Amino acid sequence: MVSMDWDVLVEEAWRVREHAHAPYSRFFVGAALLAEDGRVFLGCNVENLSYGLTNCAERVAIGAAVAAGVTRFLGVAVVADTAVPISPCGACRQVLAEFRVPRVLLANRSERLEFSLEELLPRSSAGILDRTD
Repeated sequence: MVSMDWDVLVEEAWRVREHAHAPYSRFFVGAALLAEDGRVFLGCNVENLSYGLTNCAERVAIGAAVAAGVTRFLGVAVVADTAVPISPCGACRQVLAEFRVPRVLLANRSERLEFSLEELLPRSSAGILDRTD
């Protein structure tokens, strides 16, 4: 069984954050996603002048994992240089729910907050998909 090492994930998220494409907001975010098989997939935000087309770091990391054939995860760390740790947007919460990422760690340079997916998006497995598994 793979163990969750938040320190490693946070370090990887800070590292990939340096590659963020954020020329408009100058708001750089990194994410490190731990798969059940132990692989770590990285993502950084990729802005577009039309903000609606921007890809958040969390969704970029999930996209990289899916492109590699991985869809089962243990957790994700999300980092940014903010006064308090940032929280995933609604779209990212929904994508995390789609892939049932159970643990989410939010961090800035001095603080870490850990949440379950259920805390971030209550009833994420219920609703329009009517999932029972």
